Amino acid sequence: MNTLKNIFENNRNWAGRISSSDPDFFAELSKQQNPQYLWIGCSDSRVPPEQICSMMPGEIFVHRNIANLVLHTDLNFLSVLEYAVDVLRVKHVIVCGHYGCGGVKAAIDGREHGLIDNWLAHIRQLYRDFHERMDAVEDEESKLRLLCELNVSAQVTNVCRTPVVQKAWKSSAGPAVHGLIYDIEDGLLKDLGLNITENRL
Repeated sequence: MNTLKNIFENNRNWAGRISSSDPDFFAELSKQQNPQYLWIGCSDSRVPPEQICSMMPGEIFVHRNIANLVLHTDLNFLSVLEYAVDVLRVKHVIVCGHYGCGGVKAAIDGREHGLIDNWLAHIRQLYRDFHERMDAVEDEESKLRLLCELNVSAQVTNVCRTPVVQKAWKSSAGPAVHGLIYDIEDGLLKDLGLNITENRL
């Protein structure tokens, strides 16, 4: 029994639609990869970067993990960043969080979640670092939204502090680093005003 029948049907329909509108699309796409953006986002299935940015294959290079964390011990992330900056020469690195993030919520709900608790320790530390600001927010939903924003800000800082980005800035090779947040309730991106193009840390 083929349990992926719908996946293959959807794929054929999708490829057919693109080929109908641009017969050379896949032939050209197969020859090169030249995205202008690296997207660092959450693994949440409700936040697909290509769809919410209305971009086609080849236009955005993507790294996703739970709660869009940028950790200097994560070799997977660092490899993606190095390839994007040094080889693909992306112009923009985007850290995009989202409101209603289950990872952010799990980090502060006081429960045990298993292996992921190690990963989310970084968000718990962030909560402690901003506890006065967080505790001043009475509404739990607003508190969670604020922590989602603070998490994006912290990860933007982490991107900027990586040797990969530091080296690129020293050679004037870019990239700009941005912090965005996505609202799953209305489908809109919000600019958090974190647009960094040089070492200010």
